Formats: sequence, structure tokens, C-alpha cells
Amino acid sequence: MIAPDPIAFSVFGLKVHWYGILIASALLIGLLIAIKRAPKYGIDPDTILDFFLFMTPAIVIGARLYYVVFNYAYYVAHPGEIIATWDGGLAIHGGIIAGVIVAIILCRVKKIRFMTFADAVIVGLPLGQAIGRWGNFFNQEAYGTQTNLPWAITVNDAALGMIRVHPTFLYESIWDLLVFGCLFFYERKLKKADGELLFVYLGLYSIGRFFIEGLRTDSLMFLGLRTAQLISLLLVIVAGIGLCYLRKNENRFPNSLKINK
Repeated sequence: MIAPDPIAFSVFGLKVHWYGILIASALLIGLLIAIKRAPKYGIDPDTILDFFLFMTPAIVIGARLYYVVFNYAYYVAHPGEIIATWDGGLAIHGGIIAGVIVAIILCRVKKIRFMTFADAVIVGLPLGQAIGRWGNFFNQEAYGTQTNLPWAITVNDAALGMIRVHPTFLYESIWDLLVFGCLFFYERKLKKADGELLFVYLGLYSIGRFFIEGLRTDSLMFLGLRTAQLISLLLVIVAGIGLCYLRKNENRFPNSLKINK
């Protein structure tokens, strides 16, 4: 399988990239899911709209800033490319950090429990990631090491030319879909307190990302280590601690699904 043209179409000379279309689609689907879920958590759907209004630019900036910081040497030499997000280079961990900051601020302003708000909106995130990852396919980026497996994709590597590699974007897309399903199952069968879905997402996503990142050839590095793997390990620990804390303090974070039945 060879990646198609990254340009979807042009309008009056303006090139529209598949990467942008997929990211926009992911955000729209996440918004619709969150709006549908909001009433179950006692949240006004207009609050969700406010959140996405501020979150959308914030996560793009956060994801890009994270990527640029860990590619500092390159972007110091090519400062004009810092804003070229249409060519890829958005780090999901930077986007998550930015999204959490916006959510915390919004919850303080609107006087909403952060854990309740997080559980209402977090379910759509892995589905959005599953869709957005296909942008890497069109841009021929974020792929893995060489392989002859039947599902390998062919990319034009800058150093090696046309090679067959692991479609790590596909692995993560599939994993994200599984996480999406697991969140719904957990919510219906296992959830005891608000906030648990947030930590389940962080833990499950990070486990998959840790192993998939080990196959990639373009990892962001910090002190000789893969940044995404370090962050993933940290988030797994945070998720475990967070779940334990919520289970021990169920009365402080009551399950909104039972309250708003």
C-alpha cells in the first residue's frame, strides 16, 4: 500500500490537505459526542460549545509547541516552518496538556466539577485520535521500522528511498478504537466515581502508545530517550494512582450517571 497525494483538493490556488480535513473531522465528531453526553452529566451543552471554541486553537498550539520544543535544533535553523502544521508535526501529548488546561480554567469559571466535566468529554478523544492518525498516512510520516509483513506500507524515506515499513499510524488507530470501546464498557459496568474515565483513558492509551512508539523511526527524543515512552510511563502511573484515589473517595466524586438518572 502506497500513500496517496497529501493534497485533497485546491480552491482558488489554496491547497487543502487531507491532514487538516481529518483533524477537523476528528474535532467535529468529538464535539458531537460530548454534546450528546453532556446532559447525562448535568452539563449544559452550551458549555461544551464554549469549551471546544477555546480548546480547538489551544490544542493545535499546544501540540505544535510540544513538537517544536523537542525538535528545537531543526526549527532554530528553519524558523519559517514552525507554523507549517499542514505538513504534520502535531504531538498528541502537547495537545492533551493544552486541552486539560483549558478544561480546568473553564470549570473554574463555570463552577463545574472538573472530574465530572472530564468524564463527559473524554470518551470522544480516542475516536478522534483514531481518525486523526490517518493524517500521518497521507503525509507519509510517523511510520515504523522496515518490515515485510503483508500489511506493510510503502513510503519514500528521505534516506533510504522507497521502503516497506510498519504502519504504526494504523496500529495506533486500531488501539484508539479499542480504547474508545473500553471507555463505554467501563462507564456502563465498572464506573463508581466521576473522573474514572479520564484516568482509564490515560492509562489505556499510554500502554498502547508506549509499545507502538518503540517501532517508530521519528520519535521525539529527550536525553537520548523516546519522549513519548517516558510520558506514557508517567501517565500510566498517574492513571493508577488517580483510579485508586477516586475509588477510596467515591463520596467526594459521586457518579453523575446515577445522580442524573
